[in-house]
Amino acid sequence: MDFNVKRLAADAGTFLSRAVQFTEEKFGQAEKTELDAHLENLLVRAENTKQWTERIMKQTEVLLQPNPNVRLEEFVYEKLEKKAPTRMNNHELLGQSMIESGSEFGPGTAYGNALIKCGETEKQIGGAERELIQSAAINFLTPFRNFLEGDFKTILKERKLLQVKRLDLDAAKTRLKKARMADARAAVSIHTHTHTCTHISCFFLHLDVFWLFLFLFLHPQAEQELRMTQSEFDRQAEITRLLLEGVSSTHAHHLRCLNDFVEAQTTYYAQCYQYMVDLQKQLGSFPSTFSNNNQSSVSGGASISVPTIPVSASLPSVSAGHGSSTASGGFNELRSSNGSRKARVLYDYDAASSSELSLLADEVITVSSVPGMDSDWLMGERGSQKGKVPITYLELLN
Repeated sequence: MDFNVKRLAADAGTFLSRAVQFTEEKFGQAEKTELDAHLENLLVRAENTKQWTERIMKQTEVLLQPNPNVRLEEFVYEKLEKKAPTRMNNHELLGQSMIESGSEFGPGTAYGNALIKCGETEKQIGGAERELIQSAAINFLTPFRNFLEGDFKTILKERKLLQVKRLDLDAAKTRLKKARMADARAAVSIHTHTHTCTHISCFFLHLDVFWLFLFLFLHPQAEQELRMTQSEFDRQAEITRLLLEGVSSTHAHHLRCLNDFVEAQTTYYAQCYQYMVDLQKQLGSFPSTFSNNNQSSVSGGASISVPTIPVSASLPSVSAGHGSSTASGGFNELRSSNGSRKARVLYDYDAASSSELSLLADEVITVSSVPGMDSDWLMGERGSQKGKVPITYLELLN
């Protein structure tokens, strides 16, 4: 391996010169070249962009994965360039537990059937959450991470190089200033000693002449070095400025990524809402008359609020061929005849008291009218079981 002593000595001298200049600036003993205001503003904006990008990334990761242990595990696998093991998220775990418990209680029971349906919906929500995390990682977190690990590191590198060029420039200015001061002192000393020609004064005269010629030789060299360092500093400042102005393009790109992230969240929450509306339709809702009766019968003045389905998610009307007016007419005819008819159950219903009959969707029961019973209820029979059933859950059969 070649060992260039001159190159090593030159590098050591340059490093020492920069260290001296930096130290003198800190103690206020040397002048410092200030950057122009526009470049300073660009540097501040780039630093703020870096800090807020890191903060937004961190909070987004916490939002998508609240468990810090899982985030740490995913980080380790990412650094090892290995795929993290697939695990069920919280919604999927809840859905799996509901499905297993519903199977244990029996799909034929109202409670077991409801648990299974809720579990399937929770699994659907878990799948939608996976899609949100994947979309956010690709379209939002990855561009932010690329900026921090790519563009901003390049900016830091060029900014550090600009600082080095500034130290070289200020050191060259200092050397030129000292050379000019030495020239002036030597000229004054020669003029003084020529009028007092003693042995001592002649010695100092020859010494001053030596330093005068020495600095006359170094003066042009210092000026040339200053011109060279000034040119390098200006060129590096221009490179740094162009990179810093590119942060505006980064902001525009991050804005598009933010729109993609918002769109992904909108899709996710819309899917979750639709899944829950569909589940609510399957489970059904309490009739208004039952809700009122139940609230008035609670002891101690306490009330039970029964959730209602929004207008946009209201239960569908009776199936095709059986309009609401036709269905109402059929129930009125049944009450007036005091007979019995077959009816199909539209939605699952859990009995709230021993006087009611639990129902399963799509089963067929026998219904009849009992004198004095509320108009929203009929008497239902399934084999040996008998109890009140709400008419809003029934469709009369011909």
